[in-house]
Amino acid sequence: MSNKTIVVAISGASGAIYSIRLIKAFIEAQIGLLIILSDAGIKVLEHEMGYDKNQSFVEFLKSYKIKFNQDTKIDIFFQNEIASASASGSFIHSGMVVAPCSMKTLSAIAAGYADNLITRSADVCLKEGRPLILLPRETPYNLIHLENMVRVKKAGAVVLPPNPSFYQFPKTIEDLVDTIVARILDHLKISNDILSRWGD
Repeated sequence: MSNKTIVVAISGASGAIYSIRLIKAFIEAQIGLLIILSDAGIKVLEHEMGYDKNQSFVEFLKSYKIKFNQDTKIDIFFQNEIASASASGSFIHSGMVVAPCSMKTLSAIAAGYADNLITRSADVCLKEGRPLILLPRETPYNLIHLENMVRVKKAGAVVLPPNPSFYQFPKTIEDLVDTIVARILDHLKISNDILSRWGD
C-alpha cells in the first residue's frame, strides 16, 4: 500500500465518469483516498452513472468493477462535513483533484469562498502549497470562467480541462476518459501505464 493519500472531490458538473475512472486508477495504484461528494455532484452521479444515494458509495464503486482489497483505504465525506480532515492544513496528503469541477466551484475557489468541504479543502491546498488539480467542465467558456481559471492558476492550481486526446486511437468512452486520467496521475507524480507515451 502506498503512503500517499489523494483528496478527490466530485462537484456538480457533467462528466462524473472522470471521477469514477480516476478513483479506479488510484485504487489500482494502492493510493489512499479521501472522497468528497457535493450535493449537486450526487445528482450528476445519479443521472449519468446510475448511482443510488441509498446505497453506500463503496458498493456503487464495486458495481463498476473497481476491486478493493484489505489494504484499500477510502474515506467518504459530504460537502457539509466542514470539520473533516481535509479542511485542516495539519492533515497531510499528496494532492487534491476536483473532477469534474463546476463553474460554481471554480468561482468559489478563485474567490477564496470556502463555504463547504470541497472549497475549504481546495483553499487549504493553495495555502499549504499542495497540488490542486481542477477539471473545469463547461463549454464554451465565458470571460468570467476564463478569469477565474487565471486566478486559480496564479494561486498555484493546475487547470486541466478534460479534453481527451485521440492519437492513441481510443475505441471506447472509457479509453477517451483515461487519456485525462493518465495526465492527472502524471501531474501527481503517480507512475502509471494507462496509455502509451507519445514517441514510445
